[in-house]
Amino acid sequence: MVRANGEAFLVQPFSQKELDENRSNYLKNTAREMTLNSNFFNKPTLQVARDLIGKHLVRQIGSKTIALPISEVEAYVGMRDKACHASRGKTPRNLVMFGPAGHWYVYFTYGMHWMLNIVTEREGYPAAILIRGVEGISGPARVSKFFRVTKRFNAKAASRASGLWIEARGAGIPFSAVKRAKRIGIDYAGPYREKLWRFHL
Repeated sequence: MVRANGEAFLVQPFSQKELDENRSNYLKNTAREMTLNSNFFNKPTLQVARDLIGKHLVRQIGSKTIALPISEVEAYVGMRDKACHASRGKTPRNLVMFGPAGHWYVYFTYGMHWMLNIVTEREGYPAAILIRGVEGISGPARVSKFFRVTKRFNAKAASRASGLWIEARGAGIPFSAVKRAKRIGIDYAGPYREKLWRFHL
């Protein structure tokens, strides 16, 4: 007997036959709850950006776990993208963008805010995605503050070991539900300011 939302349900154990017949579906459903690894991020940045919508940003703080679905991101793609930190070449600040996919790129801006990004694509090609919003929290600075993101996460893998990672949970967001728009605050980026590289619900 188990309880859910105050109601009691009698749970019958699966027979071996039922387990065998449903093993494939079981594995697929279990995979939906797994931490996203470098294979997920080592793909074209715009594809990853779209697929991040609905995924859960997760933070372990002591014995407490915070997890909220991602609702808004922005993609920054390569050295030709004038809005990308790598547009002027490799520097100590943006070095992590040239590294392996699935690592955090965290930088300080306006003298007060930490910005949380996840590196994408192949090693040596600078690209990353800024986490702009999660459910109930809009704005990258607010997201970082809520999840207690600081410089110590910079260049670390997005993993349980680092205490900050991204998970796939549930069925995901339908493609039709994800909107595209121009990125915010990049009027200096020439024709790249017109790119619809912001993805949101």
